[in-house]
Amino acid sequence: MNQTWQVLIPSQQAAEYLGVSVKELERWRQNGKLVPRRIDRESRHAWYQIEALDTFLAAQAAHEQTSLYDEPNFTFIDLFAGIGGLRIGFDRLDGQCLFSSEIDKFACQTYNANFKEWPDGDITTTDVSEIPPHDVLIGGFPCQPFSIAGVSKYGSLGWGHGFQHQTKGTLFFDIVRILDHHRPVAFLLENVKNLKSHDRGNTWQVIYATLRELGYWVDERIYNARLLVPQHRERVFIVGFRDKPAFDRFEWPEIEDESPCLRNILDPEVDEKYTLTDHLWQYLQDYAAKHRRAGNGFGFGLADLDGVSRTLSARYYKDGSEILIPQDGKNPRRLTPRECARLMGFPETFKIPVSDTQAYKQFGNAVVVPLVSRLAASLIEALPEGSIAGKRDKQLQLLETD
Repeated sequence: MNQTWQVLIPSQQAAEYLGVSVKELERWRQNGKLVPRRIDRESRHAWYQIEALDTFLAAQAAHEQTSLYDEPNFTFIDLFAGIGGLRIGFDRLDGQCLFSSEIDKFACQTYNANFKEWPDGDITTTDVSEIPPHDVLIGGFPCQPFSIAGVSKYGSLGWGHGFQHQTKGTLFFDIVRILDHHRPVAFLLENVKNLKSHDRGNTWQVIYATLRELGYWVDERIYNARLLVPQHRERVFIVGFRDKPAFDRFEWPEIEDESPCLRNILDPEVDEKYTLTDHLWQYLQDYAAKHRRAGNGFGFGLADLDGVSRTLSARYYKDGSEILIPQDGKNPRRLTPRECARLMGFPETFKIPVSDTQAYKQFGNAVVVPLVSRLAASLIEALPEGSIAGKRDKQLQLLETD
């Protein structure tokens, strides 16, 4: 073996060897994408083996070298990726994900198990120039309040992008700076239903105004996924197109009622650990009775197996109270993680490599896959010919006439 390959070099040299910034290399280390050979205990400096760097470069090159017929229909990036629910819908349309970002390490673990890719970590530290150019941006960003005060002030100072200034300090700002830098053809964003009423409407006002300032044509619609999965789950989806003709071509999909039934996603037998203890079941009943006396509607949700459930939330791991499955002759039980996956429309092949607690959080924060798949299809259908999809179709037509 060439002895040079076994030499260890520091991060600065390793980054130069790979042609990336030290910051990017550090993100790869944190995400497990490229692991150093050694880390100094005191200085915490990382050292990389040249052989490992060459292997990494070869793998990257092999991934990028695809034939014309293997080219994707379009490219996209996946922000605030969670466990990849949004991505599944775009993958199914032969899109290629060029970049993903997720800060939760357990969600990254699930994402990697299913897509063979470790998402980048904190998007707020990512240099937009290090994100590849792409056709479509997708993401389910957190709902955070903005300050309306000062919007006109920025404009009067001649700074421009007044609303963009108001998004600083929020995660939506990272979507803004990526859109501003890369100018993708389209985007699809997802959020909770009350986004438009959040902070007395200020949040939506800033979001919409900012996206319009960037030059995008924007529309939104609230969908209830209960037509596709046995769960009452309302979410708002926001689409944006860089060009007016593509925006005009886009049509929100009409969802037919498939009459989903909760009973159909349940396993016939589950582990006894999912059955509520006597203590917890009594506590939930007492808690519900207390709030009924006070005139409140709080309490557990004993599901109708022939209907649809309440909304699965990220807090489901605590007591499972919003969706309890009745059982003959014993206390009700929680859903299992696999049943939660089905409730969100994830394919049966979707891997769940984390603990039950983490799985409940992940599926509670996820999107309903069959709904996203329909939205993705409508969005991609509206893409202009200037996108990769259009270029690829033209190239294939030329080949066929040769």
